[in-house]
Amino acid sequence: MAWLLTKYLLTSAIVIVVSEFARRSDRIGALVAALPLVTLLALIWLHVENQSEQKIANHAWYTFWYVVPTLPMFLAFPALLPRLGFWGSLLACVAITIVSFGAFALVVRRFGIELL
Repeated sequence: MAWLLTKYLLTSAIVIVVSEFARRSDRIGALVAALPLVTLLALIWLHVENQSEQKIANHAWYTFWYVVPTLPMFLAFPALLPRLGFWGSLLACVAITIVSFGAFALVVRRFGIELL
């Protein structure tokens, strides 16, 4: 139980640090947010928990493929924000991400990459 609590605390600390950087500087906050900190922590947690190298490698591999269809959201959100407001833009970006992910999964399936 202590290990799980440690994981929760360290992982949530990253979110707090990112939001604090973002409050102080748009650029630095975005840079820190763009770093794969959560993925790095997940890889560390998997290693410390004695998961197989294959499982750890698979996590990194699939993370890459799951990040790609989220990228349109980062372009759409600033464009939608003045028109739809924060919550409307956020909801629209969720929909854009879902559609992008579905389309991307269909495209990469042709190359033997199964995401769904």
